[in-house]
Amino acid sequence: MSPATTQVFLASRNAKKVVEMQRILAEHIPGVEVLGLGDVTDYDEPIEDQPTFEGNALLKARAGFAATGLPTIADDSGLCVQALNGMPGVLSARWAGPPKSDERNNDLLLAQLGDVPDGRRSAWFECAVAFVGAGGVEVVEHGRMSGRIIRGVRGGGGFGYDVVFVADEHTDAGLTTAELDPGEKDRISHRGHALRALAPRVAAALR
Repeated sequence: MSPATTQVFLASRNAKKVVEMQRILAEHIPGVEVLGLGDVTDYDEPIEDQPTFEGNALLKARAGFAATGLPTIADDSGLCVQALNGMPGVLSARWAGPPKSDERNNDLLLAQLGDVPDGRRSAWFECAVAFVGAGGVEVVEHGRMSGRIIRGVRGGGGFGYDVVFVADEHTDAGLTTAELDPGEKDRISHRGHALRALAPRVAAALR
């Protein structure tokens, strides 16, 4: 398969995440096309019931590969807050309960940290990205972005908890990851770190 027609399936319905992965993978795999769940025939998606990011990422990647036959990438990521003993963690996307809502999740998190002083608001984003391909190939890489939770919502970019998170690299300016341009966010993000580690291994598997 020529690089111009290389397709990789991302087992996600998050359009912003598909765009983000396309942007990062394209740096390492010229001509790659990332397809999301909206681009393939529907299949029964697995319940993310594993206790770790890696477990959930592998679960989704294996299911996606079995259903589509395409080399499949899946990630599981979340926000871990020191004052909440590492939570919401793997529950990040559904922290406020159904239906899933970034706004409700952020409102709940800020309320839970309302009395926590600035010096104890450290947090980190953690990500596991899994790749499953032909011949039983399975690869997992991890990434982390450390920072802190601010006291309000700022920024119109990104998604999830980006609007309340300031990365260590931008502490002086106080910019949330939702206020960063896409290239800078890719450079420092947990997903960016994991994907840059994964991309050469995906490229090798697609040759």
